[in-house]
Amino acid sequence: MTRTSDRVGILEKLGYGQGDLASSLFINFFNIYLLYFFIELGGVAPAAVALMLLLTKLFDAVTDPAMGALADRTRTRWGRYRPYLLWGAIPFGLSGAAIFAAPDLSPGAMLAWAYVTYTLTMAAYTATGVPYSALMGVISPSADTRASVASYRMIFSALAVVLVAVVATTLVRELGAGDERRGIMLTMFVIAAIGAASLMLTFATTKERIPPAETNGAVLDDLKLLVRTPAWIAVAIAAILTPVALASRAGSALFWFRYVAGDDGEPVFGFLDRIGLFYSAFALGQLLGVVLAGAMARRFDKAHLLVLAGAIEIAAIVVFHLMPVDAVWPQTIAQLFVGIGLGMMMVLAYSMFTDIAEYLEWTSGRQMTGLAVSGAVFAIKTGVAIGAALPGALFALTGFEAGAVQSQGARFGIDLAFAIVPAAMIVPAGLAMLFYKLDRSTIAAMEADLAERRAAS
Repeated sequence: MTRTSDRVGILEKLGYGQGDLASSLFINFFNIYLLYFFIELGGVAPAAVALMLLLTKLFDAVTDPAMGALADRTRTRWGRYRPYLLWGAIPFGLSGAAIFAAPDLSPGAMLAWAYVTYTLTMAAYTATGVPYSALMGVISPSADTRASVASYRMIFSALAVVLVAVVATTLVRELGAGDERRGIMLTMFVIAAIGAASLMLTFATTKERIPPAETNGAVLDDLKLLVRTPAWIAVAIAAILTPVALASRAGSALFWFRYVAGDDGEPVFGFLDRIGLFYSAFALGQLLGVVLAGAMARRFDKAHLLVLAGAIEIAAIVVFHLMPVDAVWPQTIAQLFVGIGLGMMMVLAYSMFTDIAEYLEWTSGRQMTGLAVSGAVFAIKTGVAIGAALPGALFALTGFEAGAVQSQGARFGIDLAFAIVPAAMIVPAGLAMLFYKLDRSTIAAMEADLAERRAAS
């Protein structure tokens, strides 16, 4: 039975969930505009931008687990994880705003600017994103409650897609007043301010309910245990490959609509152009997927649901790709189902990481929530980076030329990045679930045993 002090009310769920606006607004805006800003507007070679996105992940491979281990060992009157949301909010906003604040530079200097500002932004993302994700693991001892909290988080993640697709793309046009580069910069300033404020609000509205151990073991021992846990490896693989598909599709969408579909940017539904309609359908689908996964997770094993979600996403991408390029509304419906699949996959993956953290405490007695969920943050950032780099690499290989009429090979490269590669990435993500063995009966036994231990201590 859940104690009154362990209950998480709707206001706290909302407070936690809206904190995802910080990372999701950044990621979705980057997915649409990062490649476009540096390649189309900045004159940087596609392959150079792709290499930059990949090399910065070497830095994250160290900082993400280090941040998780540090947060696990932090002891303050505010808890282990919440303080980092307060301390990191302003650096997070400033570093993200700096990416698109580049002055008029040569392509080489623009590339250097990208390396420095993107690396700083990913460091700030780590300093806030790892504790934010770990906070969900200690907000309640109940797996069902954590799954509900994850659903609130993914609702705001879907809202971020809407805000970027509808509001941000409109702001780019209106604030730019014919200067696309200026419009992107000013819109990012607005997003950065919202992101910093949302982290502070999460700090103010949430509570850590699982008490920390008096001491933590050696970090190296925790890492060895983590990488030998099949369930963690399986979810980490899925958490890498799913964002690869999302980021590759999102990063190439502007190019696909402009150079393959021949879109002229005129509104097709109200004030929405085709790219705005594309992302709006995706966001609505993601929201439906979150609600669907939240309801089904109370009855079915999460690993089975994640496989179902992947199948929905693959089928929808394939159907979209087989349609005529001017089939606006059928494509919109297909994109809605792409969003449903992704919404289900992301809410399931986040709650699975916190279940694994509980499982590790149950089987080993070691608390490593921050370290365990740092895998989620690193996996998502790595997946986004690989997915964002893929279009640039494929464009370079197939002869893409910015602003020119594209050859048949270049159009095929855009198709690869937009549809074929994203669909292919989801298949191994589903296969990885064969190694995830935490079913509902195991989780129920785990929760009961841990509740007894915590009550006794």
